[in-house]
Amino acid sequence: MEPYLTVSGRAAAEFEVRGSRFVGHVAPADTVAAAEAFVEAVADEYDDATHNVPAYRVPAGDGTARSPGEVMLREYSSDDGEPTGSAGKPALNVLQQGDVERVAAVVTRYYGGTNLGVGGLARAYSSAVKEGLDAAGVVEEVPHERVVLTAEYDDSGTVRGILESEGVEFDADYDAEVTFAARVAVEDAGDLRDRLRSATSGRVDIE
Repeated sequence: MEPYLTVSGRAAAEFEVRGSRFVGHVAPADTVAAAEAFVEAVADEYDDATHNVPAYRVPAGDGTARSPGEVMLREYSSDDGEPTGSAGKPALNVLQQGDVERVAAVVTRYYGGTNLGVGGLARAYSSAVKEGLDAAGVVEEVPHERVVLTAEYDDSGTVRGILESEGVEFDADYDAEVTFAARVAVEDAGDLRDRLRSATSGRVDIE
């Protein structure tokens, strides 16, 4: 299970080039749906902009599993009305060259009245993504998967204790039963399942 580079959170960076204002937005995204939702959210927030140029690199599947050769990346970009090849491709190239994945980027441009030319646009869109990545912070992550655990109240304390002792991130929902939605490192998931089944004598439901 190979580590990968991604961003630690959502961030934006802004600058001007010859009167045009550029804002580079980036966010982590584990799936195509998450990436497209981020792109749509930025476009809605900046719907008065001249262009909102998207680019992303995310797993082509559901993003819950990863091993060498197993998960293919979906790479996407669009010029959003800029001259062909001047915006989307340079933005995506920054993600590719930095080997950053599970990330979505959108570069917002407010036209300032001066044409920048294809070369000037490519440099500006590249810089916007680079500065967005710098603002967010690129970090190394290990592959994770999402695990949903359902337990009776009598076993919920045991399940919570194991998750906490393993340092697993989780959200708990207390209803008729207790449901734990956990984010577990892929390499640790099998051992965690075994430990939970053993501690509850198989009473915990694991998805």
